Amino acid sequence: MTDPKTELERALAVAVAAVLPEQGATAVAVERPRQAAHGDYASNVALALAKPARRNPRELATALLAALPASPVVERAEIAGAGFINFLLTPAARQTVVHRVLAERDAYGRAGTRAGERVMVEFVSANPTGPLHVGHGRQAALGDAIASLLEAQGAAVTREFYYNDAGQQIENLAVSVRARAKELLGESAAFPEDGYHGEYIRELAQRYLSEVGHDLSDIERIRHFAVGQLRREQDRDLAAFGVAFDHYYLESSLYTDGRVEATVARLAASGRTYEHEGALWLKTTDFGDDKDRVMRKSDGAYTYFVPDVAYHVTKWERGFRRVINVQGSDHHSTVTRVRAGLQAMGLGIPEGYPDYVLHKMVTVMRGGEEVKISKRAGSYVTIRELIDEAGRDAVRFFLVSRKADSEFVFDLDLARAQSDDNPVYYVQYAHARMCSVLRQAGMAVDEAPARLAAADTSPLTSPYEEALLRRLTDYPAELAAAARDLAPHQLVFFLTDLARDFHAYYNAERFLLDDPVVRNARLALAVAAGQVLRNGLAVLAISAPEQM
Repeated sequence: MTDPKTELERALAVAVAAVLPEQGATAVAVERPRQAAHGDYASNVALALAKPARRNPRELATALLAALPASPVVERAEIAGAGFINFLLTPAARQTVVHRVLAERDAYGRAGTRAGERVMVEFVSANPTGPLHVGHGRQAALGDAIASLLEAQGAAVTREFYYNDAGQQIENLAVSVRARAKELLGESAAFPEDGYHGEYIRELAQRYLSEVGHDLSDIERIRHFAVGQLRREQDRDLAAFGVAFDHYYLESSLYTDGRVEATVARLAASGRTYEHEGALWLKTTDFGDDKDRVMRKSDGAYTYFVPDVAYHVTKWERGFRRVINVQGSDHHSTVTRVRAGLQAMGLGIPEGYPDYVLHKMVTVMRGGEEVKISKRAGSYVTIRELIDEAGRDAVRFFLVSRKADSEFVFDLDLARAQSDDNPVYYVQYAHARMCSVLRQAGMAVDEAPARLAAADTSPLTSPYEEALLRRLTDYPAELAAAARDLAPHQLVFFLTDLARDFHAYYNAERFLLDDPVVRNARLALAVAAGQVLRNGLAVLAISAPEQM
Protein backbone atom coordinates (compact mmCIF):
# COMPACT_ATOMS: atom_id res chain seq x y z
CA MET A 1 0.00 0.00 0.00
CA THR A 2 1.90 3.06 -1.31
CA ASP A 3 1.65 6.16 0.81
CA PRO A 4 0.76 9.50 -0.83
CA LYS A 5 4.17 11.04 -0.14
CA THR A 6 5.95 8.24 -2.00
CA GLU A 7 3.45 8.54 -4.87
CA LEU A 8 4.10 12.30 -5.15
CA GLU A 9 7.86 11.77 -5.22
CA ARG A 10 7.46 9.18 -7.97
CA ALA A 11 5.23 11.46 -10.04
CA LEU A 12 7.59 14.42 -9.68
CA ALA A 13 10.56 12.27 -10.68
CA VAL A 14 8.69 11.32 -13.87
CA ALA A 15 8.02 15.01 -14.58
CA VAL A 16 11.68 15.96 -14.04
CA ALA A 17 12.81 13.20 -16.40
CA ALA A 18 10.41 14.51 -19.05
CA VAL A 19 11.29 18.20 -18.72
CA LEU A 20 15.02 17.84 -17.97
CA PRO A 21 16.14 14.55 -19.52
CA GLU A 22 19.76 15.72 -19.39
CA GLN A 23 19.56 15.62 -15.58
CA GLY A 24 19.35 11.84 -15.56
CA ALA A 25 17.83 10.08 -12.55
CA THR A 26 17.04 12.75 -9.98
CA ALA A 27 16.02 12.18 -6.37
CA VAL A 28 12.95 14.27 -5.63
CA ALA A 29 11.82 15.04 -2.11
CA VAL A 30 8.49 16.37 -0.92
CA GLU A 31 8.00 17.66 2.61
CA ARG A 32 5.26 18.88 4.85
CA PRO A 33 4.94 22.68 4.48
CA ARG A 34 5.23 24.61 7.72
CA GLN A 35 1.69 25.93 7.33
CA ALA A 36 -1.15 23.54 6.59
CA ALA A 37 -2.79 26.25 4.47
CA HIS A 38 -0.01 25.70 1.89
CA GLY A 39 -1.26 22.18 1.21
CA ASP A 40 -0.42 18.68 2.32
CA TYR A 41 3.03 18.52 0.73
CA ALA A 42 5.44 20.84 -1.04
CA SER A 43 8.58 20.45 -3.15
CA ASN A 44 11.43 22.84 -3.93
CA VAL A 45 12.64 20.70 -6.83
CA ALA A 46 12.19 23.54 -9.34
CA LEU A 47 14.29 25.87 -7.18
CA ALA A 48 16.98 23.20 -6.73
CA LEU A 49 17.25 22.39 -10.46
CA ALA A 50 16.77 25.88 -11.92
CA LYS A 51 20.39 26.99 -11.67
CA PRO A 52 22.06 23.90 -13.21
CA ALA A 53 19.31 23.83 -15.87
CA ARG A 54 19.66 27.59 -16.50
CA ARG A 55 15.92 28.04 -16.19
CA ASN A 56 13.76 30.47 -14.28
CA PRO A 57 12.53 28.60 -11.16
CA ARG A 58 8.90 29.58 -11.52
CA GLU A 59 8.90 28.84 -15.25
CA LEU A 60 10.51 25.46 -14.56
CA ALA A 61 7.89 24.72 -11.89
CA THR A 62 5.17 25.47 -14.47
CA ALA A 63 6.76 23.04 -16.92
CA LEU A 64 7.04 20.35 -14.25
CA LEU A 65 3.39 20.73 -13.33
CA ALA A 66 2.41 20.39 -16.98
CA ALA A 67 4.44 17.17 -17.26
CA LEU A 68 3.17 15.74 -13.99
CA PRO A 69 1.39 12.41 -14.69
CA ALA A 70 -2.17 12.06 -13.50
CA SER A 71 -2.29 10.82 -9.92
CA PRO A 72 -5.23 9.54 -7.89
CA VAL A 73 -3.82 11.14 -4.74
CA VAL A 74 -3.65 14.76 -6.00
CA GLU A 75 -6.68 17.01 -5.80
CA ARG A 76 -4.80 20.16 -6.77
CA ALA A 77 -1.22 21.27 -7.43
CA GLU A 78 -0.11 24.88 -7.61
CA ILE A 79 2.98 27.05 -7.74
CA ALA A 80 3.79 29.32 -4.83
CA GLY A 81 6.43 31.97 -4.20
CA ALA A 82 9.61 31.79 -6.23
CA GLY A 83 8.89 28.29 -7.51
CA PHE A 84 7.64 25.97 -4.80
CA ILE A 85 5.15 23.33 -5.90
CA ASN A 86 2.36 22.73 -3.39
CA PHE A 87 0.12 19.68 -3.43
CA LEU A 88 -3.33 19.28 -1.93
CA LEU A 89 -4.31 15.63 -1.55
CA THR A 90 -7.71 14.18 -2.15
CA PRO A 91 -9.67 13.29 1.02
CA ALA A 92 -9.38 9.61 0.06
CA ALA A 93 -5.58 9.92 -0.16
CA ARG A 94 -5.40 11.44 3.30
CA GLN A 95 -7.60 8.69 4.69
CA THR A 96 -5.55 5.80 3.28
CA VAL A 97 -3.31 5.97 6.33
CA VAL A 98 -6.04 4.43 8.47
CA HIS A 99 -6.18 1.25 6.41
CA ARG A 100 -2.40 1.16 6.15
CA VAL A 101 -2.00 1.29 9.95
CA LEU A 102 -4.72 -1.32 10.48
CA ALA A 103 -3.03 -3.62 7.96
CA GLU A 104 0.57 -3.19 9.12
CA ARG A 105 -0.18 -2.86 12.84
CA ASP A 106 3.07 -3.28 14.86
CA ALA A 107 5.15 -2.93 11.69
CA TYR A 108 3.70 0.47 10.77
CA GLY A 109 6.43 3.08 10.72
CA ARG A 110 9.26 0.58 10.53
CA ALA A 111 11.48 0.51 7.45
CA GLY A 112 14.34 -1.42 5.92
CA THR A 113 16.47 1.58 4.95
CA ARG A 114 19.33 0.37 7.17
CA ALA A 115 19.02 -3.33 6.40
CA GLY A 116 22.43 -4.96 6.35
CA GLU A 117 24.00 -2.26 8.51
CA ARG A 118 25.73 -3.48 11.67
CA VAL A 119 25.83 -0.92 14.45
CA MET A 120 27.20 -1.04 17.97
CA VAL A 121 25.72 1.24 20.60
CA GLU A 122 27.86 1.42 23.73
CA PHE A 123 26.21 2.99 26.73
CA VAL A 124 26.12 3.13 30.54
CA SER A 125 29.64 1.59 30.84
CA ALA A 126 29.76 2.59 34.50
CA ASN A 127 32.71 1.92 36.75
CA PRO A 128 31.72 -0.98 39.02
CA THR A 129 32.48 1.15 42.08
CA GLY A 130 28.95 1.93 43.25
CA PRO A 131 25.24 1.90 42.42
CA LEU A 132 24.11 3.47 39.15
CA HIS A 133 23.19 7.15 39.50
CA VAL A 134 20.57 9.12 37.59
CA GLY A 135 23.18 10.18 35.02
CA HIS A 136 23.70 6.51 34.21
CA GLY A 137 19.92 6.25 34.01
CA ARG A 138 19.73 8.99 31.39
CA GLN A 139 22.46 7.23 29.48
CA ALA A 140 20.64 3.90 29.71
CA ALA A 141 17.38 5.38 28.47
CA LEU A 142 19.10 7.27 25.64
CA GLY A 143 21.30 4.39 24.52
CA ASP A 144 18.51 1.83 24.54
CA ALA A 145 16.16 4.17 22.67
CA ILE A 146 18.79 5.03 20.05
CA ALA A 147 19.43 1.31 19.52
CA SER A 148 15.69 0.68 19.12
CA LEU A 149 15.31 3.57 16.67
CA LEU A 150 18.07 2.14 14.48
CA GLU A 151 16.53 -1.33 14.72
CA ALA A 152 13.22 0.16 13.57
CA GLN A 153 15.03 1.20 10.38
CA GLY A 154 16.33 -2.32 9.80
CA ALA A 155 19.83 -2.10 11.32
CA ALA A 156 21.35 -5.02 13.22
CA VAL A 157 22.27 -3.40 16.54
CA THR A 158 24.53 -4.71 19.29
CA ARG A 159 24.17 -3.12 22.71
CA GLU A 160 27.48 -3.20 24.60
CA PHE A 161 28.49 -2.35 28.16
CA TYR A 162 32.18 -1.61 28.79
CA TYR A 163 33.18 -2.38 32.36
CA ASN A 164 35.97 -0.13 33.63
CA ASP A 165 37.20 -2.80 36.03
CA ALA A 166 40.84 -1.71 36.07
CA GLY A 167 42.79 1.27 37.31
CA GLN A 168 43.09 3.45 40.39
CA GLN A 169 39.35 3.80 41.04
CA ILE A 170 39.00 0.05 41.44
CA GLU A 171 41.95 0.02 43.84
CA ASN A 172 40.26 2.80 45.86
CA LEU A 173 37.11 0.68 46.02
CA ALA A 174 38.99 -2.31 47.42
CA VAL A 175 40.81 -0.21 50.00
CA SER A 176 37.55 1.46 51.03
CA VAL A 177 35.82 -1.88 51.60
CA ARG A 178 38.78 -3.17 53.62
CA ALA A 179 38.77 -0.04 55.80
CA ARG A 180 35.06 -0.42 56.54
CA ALA A 181 35.53 -4.13 57.26
CA LYS A 182 38.24 -3.33 59.80
CA GLU A 183 35.93 -0.83 61.47
CA LEU A 184 33.24 -3.50 61.73
CA LEU A 185 35.78 -5.78 63.40
CA GLY A 186 36.63 -3.07 65.90
CA GLU A 187 40.05 -2.40 64.43
CA SER A 188 41.43 1.05 63.72
CA ALA A 189 41.58 1.82 60.01
CA ALA A 190 42.55 4.97 58.13
CA PHE A 191 40.00 5.59 55.42
CA PRO A 192 41.63 6.43 52.06
CA GLU A 193 41.46 10.09 51.05
CA ASP A 194 40.04 9.19 47.62
CA GLY A 195 37.92 6.36 48.96
CA TYR A 196 34.26 5.63 48.36
CA HIS A 197 31.69 6.51 50.99
CA GLY A 198 28.05 5.66 51.45
CA GLU A 199 26.12 2.92 53.12
CA TYR A 200 26.74 0.54 50.24
CA ILE A 201 30.46 0.30 51.16
CA ARG A 202 29.51 -0.78 54.66
CA GLU A 203 27.08 -3.32 53.17
CA LEU A 204 29.86 -4.73 50.97
CA ALA A 205 32.20 -4.97 53.95
CA GLN A 206 29.59 -6.79 56.04
CA ARG A 207 28.90 -9.19 53.17
CA TYR A 208 32.62 -9.88 52.68
CA LEU A 209 33.11 -10.70 56.36
CA SER A 210 30.06 -12.95 56.31
CA GLU A 211 30.71 -14.78 53.04
CA VAL A 212 34.51 -14.80 52.73
CA GLY A 213 35.90 -14.37 56.24
CA HIS A 214 37.80 -11.99 58.51
CA ASP A 215 41.18 -12.27 56.81
CA LEU A 216 41.64 -8.85 55.19
CA SER A 217 45.22 -9.29 54.05
CA ASP A 218 44.44 -10.17 50.42
CA ILE A 219 43.45 -6.85 48.80
CA GLU A 220 43.09 -8.54 45.38
CA ARG A 221 40.51 -10.91 46.83
CA ILE A 222 38.59 -7.98 48.31
CA ARG A 223 38.75 -6.14 44.99
CA HIS A 224 37.41 -9.14 43.08
CA PHE A 225 34.60 -9.62 45.58
CA ALA A 226 33.55 -5.96 45.62
CA VAL A 227 33.61 -5.60 41.84
CA GLY A 228 31.58 -8.80 41.40
CA GLN A 229 28.98 -7.70 43.94
CA LEU A 230 28.58 -4.24 42.42
CA ARG A 231 28.41 -5.62 38.87
CA ARG A 232 25.53 -7.87 39.92
CA GLU A 233 23.80 -4.95 41.61
CA GLN A 234 24.16 -2.79 38.51
CA ASP A 235 22.76 -5.65 36.42
CA ARG A 236 19.74 -5.87 38.72
CA ASP A 237 19.16 -2.12 38.47
CA LEU A 238 19.35 -2.26 34.68
CA ALA A 239 16.94 -5.21 34.63
CA ALA A 240 14.52 -3.17 36.76
CA PHE A 241 14.87 -0.42 34.16
CA GLY A 242 14.17 -2.86 31.34
CA VAL A 243 17.60 -2.50 29.75
CA ALA A 244 19.47 -5.55 28.47
CA PHE A 245 22.87 -5.78 26.80
CA ASP A 246 24.04 -8.16 24.10
CA HIS A 247 27.67 -8.06 25.18
CA TYR A 248 29.86 -6.99 28.07
CA TYR A 249 33.50 -6.08 27.59
CA LEU A 250 35.99 -5.92 30.47
CA GLU A 251 38.67 -3.24 30.50
CA SER A 252 40.90 -5.63 32.46
CA SER A 253 40.88 -8.03 29.49
CA LEU A 254 42.64 -5.41 27.38
CA TYR A 255 45.64 -5.79 29.70
CA THR A 256 45.52 -9.56 30.17
CA ASP A 257 45.13 -10.10 26.41
CA GLY A 258 48.07 -7.81 25.67
CA ARG A 259 45.95 -5.38 23.66
CA VAL A 260 47.12 -2.30 25.55
CA GLU A 261 50.78 -3.15 25.01
CA ALA A 262 50.12 -3.95 21.35
CA THR A 263 48.36 -0.60 20.89
CA VAL A 264 51.25 1.30 22.43
CA ALA A 265 53.74 -0.61 20.26
CA ARG A 266 51.81 0.15 17.07
CA LEU A 267 51.50 3.84 17.95
CA ALA A 268 55.22 3.98 18.67
CA ALA A 269 55.95 2.31 15.33
CA SER A 270 53.81 4.91 13.56
CA GLY A 271 56.38 7.58 14.41
CA ARG A 272 53.83 9.74 16.17
CA THR A 273 55.08 9.28 19.72
CA TYR A 274 57.97 10.84 21.61
CA GLU A 275 59.58 10.79 25.05
CA HIS A 276 59.49 13.88 27.23
CA GLU A 277 60.33 14.18 30.93
CA GLY A 278 60.19 10.42 31.34
CA ALA A 279 56.72 10.11 29.83
CA LEU A 280 55.59 8.75 26.45
CA TRP A 281 53.48 11.21 24.44
CA LEU A 282 51.23 10.86 21.39
CA LYS A 283 51.18 13.64 18.78
CA THR A 284 47.41 14.08 18.93
CA THR A 285 47.88 17.64 17.59
CA ASP A 286 48.49 15.98 14.21
CA PHE A 287 44.79 15.06 14.31
CA GLY A 288 43.18 18.26 15.54
CA ASP A 289 43.79 18.10 19.30
CA ASP A 290 44.76 21.33 21.07
CA LYS A 291 47.84 19.71 22.60
CA ASP A 292 49.69 16.41 22.61
CA ARG A 293 48.64 13.82 25.19
CA VAL A 294 50.56 11.59 27.59
CA MET A 295 50.16 7.88 26.88
CA ARG A 296 52.43 6.45 29.54
CA LYS A 297 53.28 8.46 32.63
CA SER A 298 56.76 8.65 34.09
CA ASP A 299 55.81 6.02 36.71
CA GLY A 300 54.97 3.54 33.91
CA ALA A 301 51.19 3.71 34.30
CA TYR A 302 49.07 4.27 31.21
CA THR A 303 46.66 7.18 31.01
CA TYR A 304 43.00 6.25 30.61
CA PHE A 305 42.71 7.05 26.91
CA VAL A 306 45.22 4.33 25.92
CA PRO A 307 42.94 1.41 26.88
CA ASP A 308 40.06 3.39 25.31
CA VAL A 309 41.92 3.38 21.98
CA ALA A 310 42.70 -0.33 22.35
CA TYR A 311 39.04 -1.02 23.12
CA HIS A 312 37.83 0.82 20.03
CA VAL A 313 40.26 -1.09 17.86
CA THR A 314 38.43 -4.24 19.00
CA LYS A 315 35.14 -2.71 17.85
CA TRP A 316 36.59 -2.08 14.41
CA GLU A 317 38.12 -5.55 14.26
CA ARG A 318 34.78 -7.09 15.22
CA GLY A 319 33.29 -5.61 12.05
CA PHE A 320 31.38 -2.65 13.45
CA ARG A 321 31.83 0.07 10.86
CA ARG A 322 29.44 2.29 12.77
CA VAL A 323 29.81 2.72 16.52
CA ILE A 324 27.83 5.12 18.70
CA ASN A 325 29.05 5.91 22.19
CA VAL A 326 26.53 7.43 24.61
CA GLN A 327 28.45 9.14 27.39
CA GLY A 328 28.24 12.01 29.83
CA SER A 329 29.33 15.46 28.67
CA ASP A 330 32.30 15.20 31.06
CA HIS A 331 33.80 12.87 28.44
CA HIS A 332 33.95 15.67 25.87
CA SER A 333 37.74 15.73 25.81
CA THR A 334 37.79 11.97 25.23
CA VAL A 335 36.28 12.35 21.77
CA THR A 336 39.29 14.02 20.15
CA ARG A 337 41.84 11.87 21.96
CA VAL A 338 40.27 8.54 21.07
CA ARG A 339 39.72 9.54 17.44
CA ALA A 340 43.29 10.83 17.21
CA GLY A 341 44.64 7.59 18.63
CA LEU A 342 42.60 5.53 16.18
CA GLN A 343 43.83 7.63 13.25
CA ALA A 344 47.42 7.24 14.36
CA MET A 345 47.03 3.45 14.43
CA GLY A 346 46.97 3.42 10.61
CA LEU A 347 44.22 0.83 10.36
CA GLY A 348 42.08 2.72 7.87
CA ILE A 349 39.56 3.78 10.50
CA PRO A 350 37.57 6.86 9.34
CA GLU A 351 38.19 10.25 10.97
CA GLY A 352 34.78 10.51 12.62
CA TYR A 353 34.91 7.05 14.19
CA PRO A 354 33.22 6.50 16.59
CA ASP A 355 30.10 8.69 16.79
CA TYR A 356 29.34 10.23 20.17
CA VAL A 357 26.11 11.28 21.83
CA LEU A 358 27.09 13.31 24.89
CA HIS A 359 24.44 14.02 27.49
CA LYS A 360 24.31 16.47 30.34
CA MET A 361 23.52 15.40 33.85
CA VAL A 362 20.16 15.33 35.59
CA THR A 363 18.92 17.46 38.47
CA VAL A 364 16.31 15.70 40.61
CA MET A 365 13.67 17.85 42.30
CA ARG A 366 11.08 17.00 44.95
CA GLY A 367 8.76 19.51 46.57
CA GLY A 368 10.48 22.34 44.72
CA GLU A 369 13.90 21.47 46.19
CA GLU A 370 16.85 19.67 44.67
CA VAL A 371 17.48 16.12 45.88
CA LYS A 372 21.25 15.84 46.06
CA ILE A 373 22.11 12.75 48.03
CA SER A 374 21.07 9.20 48.68
CA LYS A 375 21.37 7.62 52.10
CA ARG A 376 22.70 4.46 50.53
CA ALA A 377 25.00 5.93 47.89
CA GLY A 378 26.12 8.83 50.01
CA SER A 379 26.62 11.57 47.43
CA TYR A 380 24.14 11.06 44.60
CA VAL A 381 20.64 9.85 43.75
CA THR A 382 20.53 6.32 42.35
CA ILE A 383 18.53 5.20 39.35
CA ARG A 384 16.87 2.50 41.48
CA GLU A 385 15.52 5.15 43.85
CA LEU A 386 14.13 7.09 40.90
CA ILE A 387 12.43 3.97 39.52
CA ASP A 388 11.01 3.05 42.92
CA GLU A 389 9.52 6.52 43.35
CA ALA A 390 8.27 7.35 39.86
CA GLY A 391 8.04 3.99 38.04
CA ARG A 392 9.97 2.66 35.06
CA ASP A 393 7.74 4.20 32.39
CA ALA A 394 7.93 7.72 33.77
CA VAL A 395 11.69 7.56 34.29
CA ARG A 396 12.33 6.28 30.77
CA PHE A 397 9.99 8.83 29.18
CA PHE A 398 11.35 11.79 31.14
CA LEU A 399 15.02 10.93 30.59
CA VAL A 400 14.67 10.92 26.78
CA SER A 401 12.22 13.81 26.58
CA ARG A 402 14.88 16.47 26.00
CA LYS A 403 17.79 16.77 23.63
CA ALA A 404 20.75 14.86 25.09
CA ASP A 405 23.04 17.88 25.33
CA SER A 406 20.49 19.98 27.22
CA GLU A 407 20.23 20.28 30.98
CA PHE A 408 17.37 18.26 32.42
CA VAL A 409 15.39 18.68 35.62
CA PHE A 410 13.57 15.55 36.76
CA ASP A 411 10.57 16.64 38.81
CA LEU A 412 9.56 13.67 40.94
CA ASP A 413 6.24 15.24 41.90
CA LEU A 414 5.34 15.76 38.24
CA ALA A 415 6.46 12.25 37.27
CA ARG A 416 4.12 10.76 39.87
CA ALA A 417 1.15 13.01 39.08
CA GLN A 418 -1.88 11.44 37.42
CA SER A 419 -2.82 14.52 35.46
CA ASP A 420 -2.48 16.03 32.00
CA ASP A 421 0.52 18.01 33.27
CA ASN A 422 2.50 14.78 33.45
CA PRO A 423 3.62 14.14 29.84
CA VAL A 424 3.96 10.35 30.09
CA TYR A 425 0.56 10.08 31.78
CA TYR A 426 -0.89 12.31 29.06
CA VAL A 427 0.41 10.08 26.27
CA GLN A 428 -0.49 6.79 27.97
CA TYR A 429 -3.95 8.11 28.84
CA ALA A 430 -4.64 8.77 25.16
CA HIS A 431 -4.04 5.07 24.48
CA ALA A 432 -6.18 4.05 27.44
CA ARG A 433 -8.99 6.28 26.18
CA MET A 434 -8.88 4.56 22.80
CA CYS A 435 -9.15 1.20 24.56
CA SER A 436 -12.09 2.49 26.59
CA VAL A 437 -13.91 3.45 23.39
CA LEU A 438 -13.35 -0.05 22.03
CA ARG A 439 -14.65 -1.68 25.20
CA GLN A 440 -17.80 0.40 24.95
CA ALA A 441 -18.12 -0.71 21.32
CA GLY A 442 -17.74 -4.34 22.35
CA MET A 443 -14.37 -4.86 20.68
CA ALA A 444 -11.08 -6.20 22.02
CA VAL A 445 -7.95 -4.23 21.19
CA ASP A 446 -6.28 -7.12 19.39
CA GLU A 447 -9.30 -7.93 17.21
CA ALA A 448 -10.34 -4.37 16.35
CA PRO A 449 -7.96 -3.87 13.36
CA ALA A 450 -9.36 -6.92 11.57
CA ARG A 451 -12.97 -6.03 12.37
CA LEU A 452 -12.51 -2.48 11.09
CA ALA A 453 -10.25 -3.28 8.13
CA ALA A 454 -13.04 -2.71 5.62
CA ALA A 455 -14.42 0.43 7.26
CA ASP A 456 -15.42 3.24 4.89
CA THR A 457 -13.22 6.17 5.96
CA SER A 458 -14.83 8.79 3.70
CA PRO A 459 -16.71 10.44 6.63
CA LEU A 460 -13.38 11.46 8.23
CA THR A 461 -13.37 15.09 7.12
CA SER A 462 -13.71 17.20 10.27
CA PRO A 463 -10.77 19.45 11.31
CA TYR A 464 -10.04 17.12 14.24
CA GLU A 465 -9.97 14.11 11.95
CA GLU A 466 -7.85 15.89 9.36
CA ALA A 467 -5.28 16.78 12.04
CA LEU A 468 -5.17 13.21 13.30
CA LEU A 469 -4.86 11.75 9.81
CA ARG A 470 -1.99 14.10 9.05
CA ARG A 471 -0.21 13.13 12.26
CA LEU A 472 -0.56 9.40 11.64
CA THR A 473 0.77 9.81 8.11
CA ASP A 474 3.87 11.56 9.43
CA TYR A 475 4.86 8.82 11.88
CA PRO A 476 7.20 6.82 9.58
CA ALA A 477 9.08 9.99 8.57
CA GLU A 478 9.30 11.16 12.17
CA LEU A 479 10.63 7.78 13.27
CA ALA A 480 13.22 7.79 10.48
CA ALA A 481 14.31 11.34 11.36
CA ALA A 482 14.73 10.46 15.04
CA ALA A 483 16.91 7.48 14.04
CA ARG A 484 18.95 9.59 11.61
CA ASP A 485 19.57 12.29 14.20
CA LEU A 486 20.07 9.83 17.09
CA ALA A 487 17.42 11.90 18.85
CA PRO A 488 14.78 9.97 20.84
CA HIS A 489 13.34 13.26 22.10
CA GLN A 490 11.96 13.87 18.61
CA LEU A 491 9.82 10.75 18.98
CA VAL A 492 8.67 11.93 22.42
CA PHE A 493 7.58 15.25 20.88
CA PHE A 494 5.70 13.40 18.14
CA LEU A 495 3.88 11.13 20.60
CA THR A 496 2.92 14.11 22.75
CA ASP A 497 1.49 15.89 19.69
CA LEU A 498 -0.36 12.74 18.62
CA ALA A 499 -1.85 12.37 22.10
CA ARG A 500 -2.93 16.01 22.01
CA ASP A 501 -4.65 15.48 18.65
CA PHE A 502 -6.43 12.38 19.93
CA HIS A 503 -7.58 14.00 23.18
CA ALA A 504 -8.96 16.92 21.16
CA TYR A 505 -10.78 14.49 18.86
CA TYR A 506 -12.13 12.48 21.79
CA ASN A 507 -13.49 15.61 23.46
CA ALA A 508 -15.02 17.02 20.27
CA GLU A 509 -16.69 14.04 18.61
CA ARG A 510 -18.86 11.06 19.54
CA PHE A 511 -17.79 7.60 18.46
CA LEU A 512 -20.68 5.27 19.21
CA LEU A 513 -23.24 6.69 16.80
CA ASP A 514 -26.29 5.02 15.32
CA ASP A 515 -24.98 5.56 11.80
CA PRO A 516 -22.79 2.46 11.28
CA VAL A 517 -20.67 4.05 8.52
CA VAL A 518 -19.63 7.08 10.59
CA ARG A 519 -19.33 4.92 13.70
CA ASN A 520 -16.92 2.46 12.11
CA ALA A 521 -14.94 5.22 10.40
CA ARG A 522 -14.32 6.97 13.72
CA LEU A 523 -13.55 3.73 15.50
CA ALA A 524 -11.06 2.83 12.77
CA LEU A 525 -9.34 6.18 13.14
CA ALA A 526 -9.23 5.79 16.93
CA VAL A 527 -7.73 2.31 16.62
CA ALA A 528 -5.13 3.59 14.14
CA ALA A 529 -4.17 6.39 16.54
CA GLY A 530 -3.88 3.91 19.40
CA GLN A 531 -1.73 1.62 17.27
CA VAL A 532 0.72 4.40 16.42
CA LEU A 533 0.87 5.48 20.07
CA ARG A 534 1.62 1.88 21.00
CA ASN A 535 4.25 1.52 18.28
CA GLY A 536 6.06 4.70 19.32
CA LEU A 537 5.98 3.87 23.01
CA ALA A 538 7.33 0.39 22.23
CA VAL A 539 10.41 1.94 20.58
CA LEU A 540 11.02 3.77 23.85
CA ALA A 541 10.32 0.56 25.83
CA ILE A 542 7.35 2.22 27.56
CA SER A 543 4.07 0.43 28.17
CA ALA A 544 0.77 1.37 26.55
CA PRO A 545 -1.82 0.59 29.27
CA GLU A 546 -5.37 -0.28 28.31
CA GLN A 547 -6.80 1.16 31.52
CA MET A 548 -5.66 3.98 33.80
